[in-house]
Amino acid sequence: MTRDYKPSARNRSKRSSGSGSSLLVGILIGLLLGLGLALLVAIYLNKVPSPFLTRGKSADATAPSAEVLKPVPLPSGRTEEKPRFDFYSILPGNENTAAKPQQPASGAPAQVKETFYLQAGAFQSPAEADNMKARLAMLGIEASVQSNASTDRGTLHRVRIGPFERVEEVNRTRATLKQNGIETTLIKGRESAN
Repeated sequence: MTRDYKPSARNRSKRSSGSGSSLLVGILIGLLLGLGLALLVAIYLNKVPSPFLTRGKSADATAPSAEVLKPVPLPSGRTEEKPRFDFYSILPGNENTAAKPQQPASGAPAQVKETFYLQAGAFQSPAEADNMKARLAMLGIEASVQSNASTDRGTLHRVRIGPFERVEEVNRTRATLKQNGIETTLIKGRESAN
């Protein structure tokens, strides 16, 4: 005998009516549980003190005292001076007005040591001197322009590299410049050393 496995219309109606009401009950229970959980979280957050806020005396107890924040004076009684960089003293042509490091006053006589400079050129035009300085900068060599007024020649702008303390440094720099087609003149100077 053959059996018909197709569900009858009577069996279909029983299943569909039961599943529709259970879906609605599930959604209602989910909403109630979510609302209850949100209410519990809100109560917890309002009752528990926040770790980010400090109220009253607890903020005063954790703040560092003013004595800790005071700068400590140096043993010599002077405070440490920070270098001051001024834009206008760095501009081309103003190299001579740049502040030189201060030498401490002492009763001992200053020792004199010999220093060396390389002069890459002396120009009547400040633009030519700046061009030579830029050319040296492209080679990675720092130079300065020193202007000097004389009665017979007018103002000369000298492009100098240095100071060097050792002859080896002078020779190495001079060789680099010669390879790049720049002739230099060695100039000896004296500086007082402490």
